[in-house]
Amino acid sequence: MPRLSPLEAFLIQVVLYILLWLGDDFYATLGSFAFASLFLSIWLVSRIAEWIEPSKVPRWYFSYLLGGALAPILVTIIFYLIKGAPSWVL
Repeated sequence: MPRLSPLEAFLIQVVLYILLWLGDDFYATLGSFAFASLFLSIWLVSRIAEWIEPSKVPRWYFSYLLGGALAPILVTIIFYLIKGAPSWVL
């Protein structure tokens, strides 16, 4: 089975986060912040480790991690602009 490109994985994540946001604002906010911070911190630590001592990690690994961090952030911003603050905040 061929591997998904980073763009395809990003788009699949965007669709999943949109479905989550359409379902429940609270869990969508919680999941978006959790996954975005998780992927972003792993990406940051990996980039620092790669900068200190280069390894044989393929470049697509960093693309997947960055896409995993940007997808929930993008969907959260879009839903915030469309719907305003989540209903559980008000």
